[in-house]
Amino acid sequence: MPSVEPAGRFGRVIRHHRERGRLTIQPRMGFAQPDVMLAGLDAVRRARAATVGTVTIDSYTRLNDNVAAREALRNGADLNGFPLVAHGADVTRRVLDGVADDAFPVQFRHGSALPQDLFRVLVDVGADATEGGPVSYCLPYSRVPLEQSTAAWAECCRMLAERPEPVHLESFGGCMLGQLCPPGLLVALSVLEGMFFVEHGLRSISVSYAQQTHPGQDLEAIAALRLLASEWLDDVDWHVVVYTYMGVYPRTLRGANRMLEDSVRLAVRSGAERLIVKTSAEAHRIPTIAENIEALEFAATVAADEAAGTPMHRPTRTGIYEEARMLILSTLQLGDDVGSALVSAFARGHLDVPYCLHRDNANRSRAVIAPDGTLQWSEPGAMPVHHSEHAPRASARGLIEMLRYNEHRLDREQLTGHPTLGYRASHKDGR
Repeated sequence: MPSVEPAGRFGRVIRHHRERGRLTIQPRMGFAQPDVMLAGLDAVRRARAATVGTVTIDSYTRLNDNVAAREALRNGADLNGFPLVAHGADVTRRVLDGVADDAFPVQFRHGSALPQDLFRVLVDVGADATEGGPVSYCLPYSRVPLEQSTAAWAECCRMLAERPEPVHLESFGGCMLGQLCPPGLLVALSVLEGMFFVEHGLRSISVSYAQQTHPGQDLEAIAALRLLASEWLDDVDWHVVVYTYMGVYPRTLRGANRMLEDSVRLAVRSGAERLIVKTSAEAHRIPTIAENIEALEFAATVAADEAAGTPMHRPTRTGIYEEARMLILSTLQLGDDVGSALVSAFARGHLDVPYCLHRDNANRSRAVIAPDGTLQWSEPGAMPVHHSEHAPRASARGLIEMLRYNEHRLDREQLTGHPTLGYRASHKDGR
């Protein structure tokens, strides 16, 4: 974290936990009914962990289909999150007033490429934090043109910047599609979105990285992310948030817990300030409040064990910092501001997320999981990145196998009892 004083209570709480040697741990929890959402937030606040709260928004609201969200509420239909706009400011404010305070800020997590309606309610209720970005909430989740998303997010950033109490904004750029995107591009996108936020007046931000397939490569990526953030975001309050694996999740209880454990150790060893966790139910259904609390408290126990027993690990150096820095610098040359540069970079294929089908993404780049478990470029498209001339092209079946890599790896360990590549298995060689 930089020496800049935290702006807003979300940043202050993260700094408070950090100064006391505690990893801030956060769920991805959202429920449609206000009383259940309040109960969930209260349980997170009371958990035996250093926490902040989460309100995850439902799919209808993310797509601006607020009519369908209201109809679902009237009919008592299931929703996969909290319909913020349908409930409106008064209902949402009552939920927050029941639990949020200076020691327990709450972040709203959504997934919308055009979030103006969402942000108007967030501003009205005095929300502490939200997340997303013009690229990271457009390409994976919508058919909205990238230029339109970028304009919408510029407007939303200005809404937040005009509030007297600073609102924290987290880039989702380190989580593109959840998997199969080599770390250099994830790091570059997260920093570029952070720069976009600052350009539009925000003073409290976070940059993200999602756990991938190899702990040593992940450590190197987060080290690169921290260094680049210190170079480009040095005059604002920022921190790093790590996500437990966002792809196809292990189905066994032991496999799921091992996935979460590895992400906690990654967060602690990398010096990240915050971790977004998953639960053992992820592969099967939406988790209950109790399952979310179990995951939070398990993560807090692992974090304390890791902090007490393991020295800081030096990451490997395979060029992730250099690749991400080159992508940032060359992208910035393509526009007069960060937003126009991002739009131009994707239009030219200079930035290209592998396997992403959005029409504004070239989709000519490809990545593979190498035999050692690292993510590597196999086809760069028009991107100026290093790639292996000998990397095999992924077949349709090969792509499915790569998507299920961590599921198979950790569930196989459960079934056979043999350790697979992870922090414990790779400790001796520093990976």
